[in-house]
Amino acid sequence: MEIIDFSKKKQEKEDKIKTNSKIDSLFLNKAVTLSEALPYIKKFAGEIFVIKFGGNAMGNKKIVEEFAKDIVLLKKIGINPIVVHGGGPQIGDMLNKLKIQSKFIDGLRVTDHETVNIVEMVLSGSINKDLVTAINKQGGLAIGLSGKDANLIEAKKLRRTKKDSNSNIEKILDLGFVGEPTQINPEIFISLDDSDIIPVIAPIGIGKNGETYNINADTVAGKIAESVNACKLIMLTDVDGLLDKEGNLVSKVTDQEISSLTKKKVISGGMIPKTITCVNAVENGVESAHILNGTVPHILLVEVFTETGAGTMIQAE
Repeated sequence: MEIIDFSKKKQEKEDKIKTNSKIDSLFLNKAVTLSEALPYIKKFAGEIFVIKFGGNAMGNKKIVEEFAKDIVLLKKIGINPIVVHGGGPQIGDMLNKLKIQSKFIDGLRVTDHETVNIVEMVLSGSINKDLVTAINKQGGLAIGLSGKDANLIEAKKLRRTKKDSNSNIEKILDLGFVGEPTQINPEIFISLDDSDIIPVIAPIGIGKNGETYNINADTVAGKIAESVNACKLIMLTDVDGLLDKEGNLVSKVTDQEISSLTKKKVISGGMIPKTITCVNAVENGVESAHILNGTVPHILLVEVFTETGAGTMIQAE
């Protein structure tokens, strides 16, 4: 005669109920999230987002895959993303392999004629095409462009000066083929607005005499956002956003407050040029600029489609 352990049967039933409850809760949370996203989907349909994807994040295949999914989703629901990518770490790796020494001044890589050819090869070649491939693999229709294509990014030599602490005399720094945009020609973006194509831009510019210029990707993203009157400029970095002196995230800030925070040295180092780019963008027609941690999965969707958002949002006062 079989002895039935009713206590065990009861426990199994309770465990099953708990499991089903967890599953129901999971799906309910997903449903709530989708419902919360609806007004933002309607609000941003037809708008342009310029999204800068950093070189550090591009070294992680999983992060690239998740980013590609998010970009395809944005396009599928009617938002027009323009992706601008960096590539500093990858350029450094290639220069090391070729035993070409790099020198930096104020965070900018001094770029001679030999180096700029390597920079263009890495940015417009391997990095750009890898990102295009990742987006297409997720069901998108991406095309890779550099600033040379259709004279997209016209540029000039970047001029920097440095004051000698002893003599107080300003010295002009020669950064070689490091450039800054003088003109963004947005026609190609306008023609792609009503298509399924997602442009992926390498930050290479062309001079008036055909010179090749290496340009900071943040700067390129900001200038493109201004030129196409983008709704959002989104900078994906490896930090959560702007942090106050106590290390707490500053979720919202105005252009005027950025100036004050910089003077107080709350904003320092590599965050200074990023915030300058964001401030310039919002003061020249971009609705809002955002600094997010691009290493967090789907952070882009959290910012765009939830009430709380993520990272730091910068708007004009």
